[in-house]
Amino acid sequence: MPRRPRDPGVPSSPAEYFGVELRAKRELSNLSRPQFAEKLGYSPQRIGQIESGGSPPSEDFAKDCDVFFKTDGSFHRIWEWIKDFGRLAVLPPGFPDFIARERVAEVIYIFETMVITGLFQTPEYAHEVLRSEQASETAEQLVATRMERQEIFKREKPPHMVAIFDEYAIRRPVGDPEVLKGQIQHLIDLTALSHITVQIVPTSRGAYAGLPGPFTILSFADDSDAVRVEGHIGGQLVDHPAAVRKYGVRFDLIRASAMSAEDSLDFLRTILESL
Repeated sequence: MPRRPRDPGVPSSPAEYFGVELRAKRELSNLSRPQFAEKLGYSPQRIGQIESGGSPPSEDFAKDCDVFFKTDGSFHRIWEWIKDFGRLAVLPPGFPDFIARERVAEVIYIFETMVITGLFQTPEYAHEVLRSEQASETAEQLVATRMERQEIFKREKPPHMVAIFDEYAIRRPVGDPEVLKGQIQHLIDLTALSHITVQIVPTSRGAYAGLPGPFTILSFADDSDAVRVEGHIGGQLVDHPAAVRKYGVRFDLIRASAMSAEDSLDFLRTILESL
């Protein structure tokens, strides 16, 4: 009879959970750590690091465990959880909820004043934006999450999107000229999609309703709309109907100050040619 594995306690992270499951499977197979390490081709020290939760496993290691224990992908699914958890852990408070709702929104209204919005960013542009305020590893995780968010464009019925940018957000020199050129070209390409509208508020407009700052409105068929309002110390997701209506009115006022979609496209082409 295989001996019952010892109680490892309650895991506090997906990496620890992976380690708990690995140790349990190993012990139920009557394998010591060195024996198991030899069979899989890893060092006992590496197995110990993973079992303790101190070091996350690689994807190849998770697949090796599934093959060895015949667990039908269970370890790989935990590895995917670890990967997602790592990305979510570096997101601002409340942003995972925003992403979840963004994925199923029917219409998304975006107003941005400082940079091109994340859903429209190229990987190179996103990296330049994020590395200015994050450690390298964290920035890479955030870039990956930002690119995953753009999968909503591949939905069978993608959301209709209206994005309005202050001219300064377009002209801000993020990265070298090639990065900015690639980003503006990408923005131009997006305007060719029937479900995306891009408009620009030129600086010549002077004061207008968008000066208080950027925000994004998520609209749904059941009217459970929400707005994420960005501030100096982070963003806040608000779903109170009165607040959402207030920002809806503000968006309409901003749009009234913006150039038409056609003129905005010509404006983007002019900026691109000048770089």
